[in-house]
Amino acid sequence: MTTYVKPLPAVTEQSRPFWEATRERRFILPRCDHCGAYHTYFEPWCSNCGKEGVHWEQLSGRGRIWANCRFHKQYFPGFEEPYNVVMVQLEEGPRLMSNIVDTAHGTLDEMPIGMEVEIVFEDVTDEVTLVKFKPISLSQEV
Repeated sequence: MTTYVKPLPAVTEQSRPFWEATRERRFILPRCDHCGAYHTYFEPWCSNCGKEGVHWEQLSGRGRIWANCRFHKQYFPGFEEPYNVVMVQLEEGPRLMSNIVDTAHGTLDEMPIGMEVEIVFEDVTDEVTLVKFKPISLSQEV
């Protein structure tokens, strides 16, 4: 594996289940035991209802691009400009920020708002596997 030069997420006790699952090619998020809201942060309380108590649940890993942008400035070390950033609205409801892969150039035209995407996993270190998304081709949907 080549040396990964971009910033890495902090693996904490709260986030460890997520990162262990991604290494196993599973996509899980915390879900509130009381109101059922999913969370893309890793705390034991719910930002929707304010109560404590969450459990981890597997999600489909499919969604649609909700917002997109293309950065032409390096805000963090290791990123080569230009690079894309998207907010994906998952089928189950929560939104997750990530990148789109498997496009020719990563232009905004190649990742329009509303485009259907699915999760892919990128091993970047022995401990960290990142969540990214790729377009769902029309041939797969038929």
